[in-house]
Amino acid sequence: MGSANDPGSNAARITLKLLDELIGREPGLRVGVRLWDGTRWPDDRARPATLVLRHPGALRAMFRAGSELALSEAYLYDDFDVEGDIESIFDLADSLAKRTAGGSRKLAAFSDLGRLPKNGRRPRTGSRGPARLEGRLHSVERDRQAVRYHYDVSNEFYRIFLDSRIVYSCGYFPDAGTDLESAELGKLDLICRKLRLKPGQRLLDIGCGWGGLVMHAARAYGVDATGITLSLQQWDLANERIEAAGLAKTCRVLPLDYREVAEDRPWDALVSVGMFEHVGGGMLGTYFRKAARLLTRGGVFLNHGIASRVTDPFDRGPNFSNLYVFPDGETLPVHVTLRAAEEAGFEVRDVESLREHYALTLRHWVRRLEAGHAEALRHVDEPTYRVWRLYLSGSAHGFTTGRLNVYQALLALPDTRGASGLPLTREDWYTVTRSR
Repeated sequence: MGSANDPGSNAARITLKLLDELIGREPGLRVGVRLWDGTRWPDDRARPATLVLRHPGALRAMFRAGSELALSEAYLYDDFDVEGDIESIFDLADSLAKRTAGGSRKLAAFSDLGRLPKNGRRPRTGSRGPARLEGRLHSVERDRQAVRYHYDVSNEFYRIFLDSRIVYSCGYFPDAGTDLESAELGKLDLICRKLRLKPGQRLLDIGCGWGGLVMHAARAYGVDATGITLSLQQWDLANERIEAAGLAKTCRVLPLDYREVAEDRPWDALVSVGMFEHVGGGMLGTYFRKAARLLTRGGVFLNHGIASRVTDPFDRGPNFSNLYVFPDGETLPVHVTLRAAEEAGFEVRDVESLREHYALTLRHWVRRLEAGHAEALRHVDEPTYRVWRLYLSGSAHGFTTGRLNVYQALLALPDTRGASGLPLTREDWYTVTRSR
């Protein structure tokens, strides 16, 4: 590790001391560390993941600021890298948070971090950068900026890790061995069965992505399907795919915000999958009241969205997700969502958690993204690739631990006499099979 007077050698000793104090040499440790000079901690044994410190000031860059954002940016800009199973890093982060809960330990670590060089940080290069949105929060124009920041990265980039239908929401897995393609098709079919779609009905998909659901509903269930999105790249590719599939007469995607959809002709069914997180807590009433005006009496609305736990504190500060992934995005406890729906006139008919399904989906996406790293760099830069690797793996950990959940809520709009028009049981959702 060099001579005693070597700054790099001194930084290595401090780094190893910090690793011992903050992480500890627990027998079941799944993450090893490799320093910039090749030194390994806690030993040379192979582990599922290796944290690679790129320079003598890496730990300082990661932890000195004491924030999730600083740690995330240290990864994005290569102060450190992760080889192997990146999801294991989040277990380590949870353990680290517990071990540094005491004030004295935090102060001691902060002092040692300050002894590491601060000028060894690698230059921050990359074209993406954090989101810089303008305008009133959740105005139509600001929401357009937020959506395009995340989705208008590159259609070809998304194709690398999503399935062939380019479905960007959790699949539906009969078992853990189901492949991603089958799981995503299963999810699309489950949604259509929950909506009980019939030939000739009109379906509106709010936040339709690349059109996978509207295409499936039009082809397999005979409905006239319209999707809306604020992403220009999604809009363009979705209609290209619809035309190529010969579905243009019964299927289309429009570049609209949900607030811009005309109310002159009610829809038989509404669906929103993975868009709800963009709405915002302050706009829940607007969102559900608009949905109620768009839906015919006796119609149904399936709202599929990620939720947080009511027992977890709300993070109001700048964080990785808000700056680099989903600017202005919010996840809310499910009871808040259901109350807003009821206040808008909907009746809650069914709520299903797909939490484990999302964890499985995300792990598929991470593996496919990592396998396509070289191809991804043809379409995005390295920091952008790392944004998605971190976000997808961190989300998998969140769904696995229960910090995140995802719910499909089936909402009915009864007629003036209170009739929902729905059957007495949900048996048809699981007994009906269709050939594709």
